Amino acid sequence: MITRKKFSQCPVRNGPLCDANSLRTRTKKESCECPVCKKKISHRRNLPTHLRRHTGEKPFECTVCNKKFNQASDVKIHLRTHTGEKPFECAVCNKKFNHASKVKIHLRTHTGEKSFECPVCNKKFKHASTVKSHLRTHTGEKPFECTVCNKKFNEASDLRKHLRTHTGEKPFECAVCNKKFKQASDVKIHLRTHTGEKPFECAVCNKKFNQASDVKIHLRTHTGEKPFECAVCNKKFNQASDVKIHLRTHTGEKPFECTVCNKKFNHASKVKIHLRTHTGEKSFECPVCNKKFKHASTVKSHLRTHTGEKPFECTVCNKKFNEASDLRKHLRTHTGEKPFECAVCNKKFKQASDVKIHLRTHTGEKPFECAVCNKKFNQASDVKIHLRTHTGEKPFECTVCNKKFSHASKVKIHLRTHTGEKSFECAVCNKKFSRTDNLRTHLRTHTGEQPYECTVCNKKFSRTGNLRTHLRTHTGEKSFECAVCNKKFSRTDNLRTHLRTHTG
Repeated sequence: MITRKKFSQCPVRNGPLCDANSLRTRTKKESCECPVCKKKISHRRNLPTHLRRHTGEKPFECTVCNKKFNQASDVKIHLRTHTGEKPFECAVCNKKFNHASKVKIHLRTHTGEKSFECPVCNKKFKHASTVKSHLRTHTGEKPFECTVCNKKFNEASDLRKHLRTHTGEKPFECAVCNKKFKQASDVKIHLRTHTGEKPFECAVCNKKFNQASDVKIHLRTHTGEKPFECAVCNKKFNQASDVKIHLRTHTGEKPFECTVCNKKFNHASKVKIHLRTHTGEKSFECPVCNKKFKHASTVKSHLRTHTGEKPFECTVCNKKFNEASDLRKHLRTHTGEKPFECAVCNKKFKQASDVKIHLRTHTGEKPFECAVCNKKFNQASDVKIHLRTHTGEKPFECTVCNKKFSHASKVKIHLRTHTGEKSFECAVCNKKFSRTDNLRTHLRTHTGEQPYECTVCNKKFSRTGNLRTHLRTHTGEKSFECAVCNKKFSRTDNLRTHLRTHTG
């Protein structure tokens, strides 16, 4: 026998007790439909709350931060973000949450359950909300718009993050160094710089990273994939951010400025590196010889001087280099490419640094000075070579006669005296010379040019050597002495003539 529960009053309308048929009718009437979106509402009392989604009305306010909500229960849950209260705990890992629904969602990380499926591509998700967001990748719908710049987003959370680029708000702070961030996830990643944690590993070379996205980018160094292309010159890159930076080489934009000397740069990292020229900081040390460097990349290149490794090879002549930049410069010797041009005289050069040095021939700037005689030069390398005139150092030797020289280029020129090579030809009379400077001097016999003038009598000469000899007629200087009788002469040819009086 079934015992039926008896009621003293109607459980639906809290009124007088009615018959069974009347009770069923009233219960059915309690479910209803939203007049705006036609959604079925399970209970009539929930209709006002649902309607607020359409009206935007939020009558319930947080007493701490004044944030508004459309349900009183939402205020109660929200208050836990202020109190830190997390009353709901995961039964598997004991992680705590401020809402029961979050525990349910979190449990799927343990079970691997993905109950929600995209009806377009059948991809499965752990959360219903993620399916809704994902569907927009198929429809292209971006319902959330920035009120400042009108940029659109397919998720409200993306809009909230984007708005911080306008407000500059950084609400998330590192508990170790107090650095502030726009996103909570950035704090989590940043904390790994303190802990040294690198939980993401490359499956190819086992290199570890502190972000999953870094592994994805790094993998392209193995695959050679470069999915991002410059719209101006079609150069390809393995990161979208690299395209953005590269575009500044076309626009000339340099948004980052040194706070010391106001020099501008196209990348923030370059400012950081440049600042070391002011501070003298050298944070990176060679583990072999302990030499210190300003850049980590320089240590890597420097280490090859110890190992002898030259991983960059020319595809034309197979010459190897220990730096990619050296290979790029070398390739121009094959192609003849001169991509860098002087803004004054339009002369072209293979390297940007050569343009910088060349410009000093226009400005007259000589920033490098000899510490011995104070003579100034427009290149640091010229000072180094010049110092050998004081020290007498001659580190370069002819392989034929062992004659020594202070500069490598002089050995190359000297070797022509052994080979008889004369590569430089006069376009007027076809006479050949072993040196370009000799050809230039010779050409003056055709043009009549005399660019060197005596400051005493204004006599002009086609060669500097002739001017120097002439100046001795004014100074009375006699630098050439006979080794037999010690008689002095102002010119070497006069000394040679005199020597014959001793030899007969």
